[in-house]
Amino acid sequence: MGLRAEETIDDSNPARSIASLTDPAKLATLKGEREANPSLQKCVYWLAYAEEHGEKLEAVLNESAKLNKTAGTPYAGFLSWGLLENLKIAKELGLLTPEGMAELKQGKLATITKGEYSGQKAEADGVIPVALCPELQNQVMNLELIPASLKRTKSDKVTDRAKVFAKELYEAKLLSQEGWKRVEHSP
Repeated sequence: MGLRAEETIDDSNPARSIASLTDPAKLATLKGEREANPSLQKCVYWLAYAEEHGEKLEAVLNESAKLNKTAGTPYAGFLSWGLLENLKIAKELGLLTPEGMAELKQGKLATITKGEYSGQKAEADGVIPVALCPELQNQVMNLELIPASLKRTKSDKVTDRAKVFAKELYEAKLLSQEGWKRVEHSP
């Protein structure tokens, strides 16, 4: 078909899949609200898959950063931290059942099977509200899995955690000064 060996797609390679899903150049081309949300779900699937198959998650994430040419950058660090946190959340919410894994692999909302939110879907939402920082709307590093009912009640409140994260992103030159000021001065 004319594909070079490095262009072949191996759908059982977590590092290659995560690299593609988190490539900043690809994410920058997304149009519309919440277009990166399925990427988060798929990344969580691939991390869980890698862990299940005995791979070291840090090694998978380092390899994915090399593949999408972000290795050694603040972007790669924030992304790795965020994806590992989302995997932890997925475990706590019981999303990694066979059914949940099938949903996550397709970029769909998985059903929570543990705790007080059992039966609800886990949705992706911005740590820093997209209404304040539209520049982060399709950044996987700004997304986290939360129960659907919390997403609806959260609205655009800026938490202390979001303010700290925004400051860190600003200092790493991953958030504009305007975005940082909006977050910093929000109630």
